[in-house]
Amino acid sequence: MSRSGDGSTANGDPVLITAAARSYDDQHAERKRKYAIMMGLRFPCLILAGIFYQTWWLALAFMVLSVPLPWIAVLIANDRPPRKSEKVNRYERPARALEAREHRVIDG
Repeated sequence: MSRSGDGSTANGDPVLITAAARSYDDQHAERKRKYAIMMGLRFPCLILAGIFYQTWWLALAFMVLSVPLPWIAVLIANDRPPRKSEKVNRYERPARALEAREHRVIDG
């Protein structure tokens, strides 16, 4: 892979130098897309329930499926991805033991 002076490869793709998380705007756009898809599924479920009204168990299944969709869509839309856990580099000193010799006791 040959690189040019601006930090990109010869074909123009940028080189990844960090493991940084996606930007907030990208995360927000993805969550909005998921919300729109899930809310878009509710309307076809209600239409299918109306189409299959003569088969009561199938119509009921589509109705039951469409009820929790808004709640689930809001939960997914408001949920941000978890933060990466990073190992904290801390100094840990070895524990010191008490001396094993006898000490002089003064009674007073």
